[in-house]
Amino acid sequence: MAKKGRRAPKRSAQKHVPTRGLYGWITHTELASSDPAATKAWCEAALGWKFKPSFPMPGGGEYHLFTYSDKGGGGIRRNELPEVPGSIPYIHVADARKAFQKALSAGAEEMYPPERVMEGVTIAVVRAPGGVPIGFSGP
Repeated sequence: MAKKGRRAPKRSAQKHVPTRGLYGWITHTELASSDPAATKAWCEAALGWKFKPSFPMPGGGEYHLFTYSDKGGGGIRRNELPEVPGSIPYIHVADARKAFQKALSAGAEEMYPPERVMEGVTIAVVRAPGGVPIGFSGP
């Protein structure tokens, strides 16, 4: 029971349910931008992308979540120095931790270890041979 005057932390209402038929597909693309608001405005005007309400990122800034179909979308965030602006495709997988370990075993380098970001979603990023970042998203 919570002490008087203190409220129990509120759990996030967001939950993601994986779509098995999309395993192996790029279903999320993250754009790292030096000016996320300007990138968002351009994507709306030039590409017709629809955005959901933005939400705060740990460490500051906003995450602008977009959709371009009922099966894919992504987010726009501020690039973290020394990272340069660019994009990371996220592959929908059955198990993000196993996909991350398999990628490392096949010769990739760790960029971002597996981390649960919401119920039902764990993400991880590797640098594939040749320097290409590849993300994994799944339970």
